[in-house]
Amino acid sequence: MSGYNELESILVNREDEKYHVQMEGQAPELTPKHRNFRGILTLKTLMKMTSNNKTNRTVEKNMDRIMELLSKLRFYGMLETYRNDCRTTSSDGMTNDEFLKWLLESENDYRRNVSIERLTKFANFRYKAYMEKIDYTIKRNLDRNQLERLASLDFIRDGQNIFITGSSGTGKSYLASAIGYEACKNGVKMLYSNASKLMGHLKMAKNKGTIESEMKKIEKCPLLILDDLFLIGLDAKERSILMEIIEDRHGLKSIIITSQLPVESWYDAIGDPTVADAIQDRIVHSAHKIELTGDSVRKINAKKK
Repeated sequence: MSGYNELESILVNREDEKYHVQMEGQAPELTPKHRNFRGILTLKTLMKMTSNNKTNRTVEKNMDRIMELLSKLRFYGMLETYRNDCRTTSSDGMTNDEFLKWLLESENDYRRNVSIERLTKFANFRYKAYMEKIDYTIKRNLDRNQLERLASLDFIRDGQNIFITGSSGTGKSYLASAIGYEACKNGVKMLYSNASKLMGHLKMAKNKGTIESEMKKIEKCPLLILDDLFLIGLDAKERSILMEIIEDRHGLKSIIITSQLPVESWYDAIGDPTVADAIQDRIVHSAHKIELTGDSVRKINAKKK
């Protein structure tokens, strides 16, 4: 207890020191015993600071190693979250389980976003379109319940098709692209293409002898969007290519077709009765149909501005 009493005496004397310094402007003299205790306290403080520095250096080395391993293992979502957490106090108060869950959710979100970006780039959409931004206030025979059912993507799982018809500007391409983007968000590989451009590209591939590899690229996509089909009449080679695409996908993979022509006019637009019968027999009967009516959405929106 004597040590405690002497320590208490020093602390009291230190308070006295402050008082005397304030009152007299000078420091009081300390006894040798008090100086000795002050030296011990100073040494202990220095030792504690040194110990803390060693601990901090160890922690920093561990943090650097963790970030190195996360990068090496390509856990980039976890890496970014962990790096940010080292600069902030976001994880303060978390249990080990909660912290691990937080890191794993960050990695999952990162990988999902990367996947969506990659699939969207491959899809080659003409423009960005989103289910959330579809305008149901415009009168064009658009059934919201039907669109929401299609957005569930069950039609892809069932290998079914969608036909979107209507006059120019009614929003056919936008609806098709919005459904396509919804597929990308859910990890479905798909391809968007203007029908005439795709037919022209595949005809060139046939002449070069690369048609098989090009067709395999299309075949690997669970969803194909053919935009503005029959806008330009098909020649014999294009009919053959379209028939091959539909045959490969029949009952297995889905097609979304947009066209200004109503479905009833497709038979004549195909141009060859035999091919027309074969194509319609494979795609028409199990298809979901959206028949848009009314004025051009572009004109309506232009008037609003």
